[in-house]
Amino acid sequence: MNIITMDTIYYVLGIIVAFIAVRIAFDREHPNRFGSSLFWALFAVTFLFGNVIPSFYVGCIVLAMVVLASLNKVTKSEEKEVPVQERVKHAEKLKNKIFMPALLIPIFTIIGTLTLGKIKWGNVSLVDPDKVTLVALALGALLAFVAAMRITKSKITTPVQEGSRLLQAVGWAVILPQMLAALGGIFAKSGVGQVVSDLVGQVLPTEYPFVAVMAYCLGMMLFTVVMGNAFAAFAVITGGIGLPLIVQMHGGNPAIMAALGMFAGYCGTLLTPMAANFNIVPAMLLELKDKNAVIKAQVPIALSIFIINMFIMYGLVYRF
Repeated sequence: MNIITMDTIYYVLGIIVAFIAVRIAFDREHPNRFGSSLFWALFAVTFLFGNVIPSFYVGCIVLAMVVLASLNKVTKSEEKEVPVQERVKHAEKLKNKIFMPALLIPIFTIIGTLTLGKIKWGNVSLVDPDKVTLVALALGALLAFVAAMRITKSKITTPVQEGSRLLQAVGWAVILPQMLAALGGIFAKSGVGQVVSDLVGQVLPTEYPFVAVMAYCLGMMLFTVVMGNAFAAFAVITGGIGLPLIVQMHGGNPAIMAALGMFAGYCGTLLTPMAANFNIVPAMLLELKDKNAVIKAQVPIALSIFIINMFIMYGLVYRF
């Protein structure tokens, strides 16, 4: 038995999102209050009841959310932000203390990962040992929230207002990482990796070790551009190109291949709007006129790192 499970975290997230949905529903100045409220309410349902609702109906809920987003019914409210002058003044007063809550999250996550799974009372564990890192991350965020409230001495309504504003600013993109990860799993189960392997074998001379590395790295980068998620691409490309060509055909080191292959995938993350949480959300939060400004700034860096990473893999994967 575990006291704190991932379901506990999901319930907390569901309550927060449900509260935002209710808040939007009663906001008469919201330009799309009913559509936006329904979107966030459906999102809350997936957190609160996702473990009891049949997967088919969860899929229907997700499709309904997609329809609302595609019809441009998910927009942010017209809530007034704190004036820039006031924020600057407050930041100058806090100085470096303002960064402490953010630093608490990774620090507590590391400490919690190493310790929380070992706390037991007989047959009762504090957290699920298999999910200890995710639980530690959630608890670290809660600790950071408490620290931020103490440091800033803000009213309890401030995090409610700002949390709602930020989540609405992110908008529909908040569900994209989960959907892309699920899509990667579907591709892997449906045998897309084997299809990719056959196509690469027909087009490229994979009997040469460097060509195998190049095909794998390019596959990771391009599939990540399409999927928006390197983890989703990893299952397909590693199963279709990496293992059969680099490891089995040429005897490459699978650990080195996997590590540097993910790095190649991350280069693709820098190039695609599909990686909304990295490339689109920052543009939304910063209210940039060009929504692709982040991607344009990252293109030369991403391509340079990709080329260097590919040659590093070729130099290491067959030597160790």
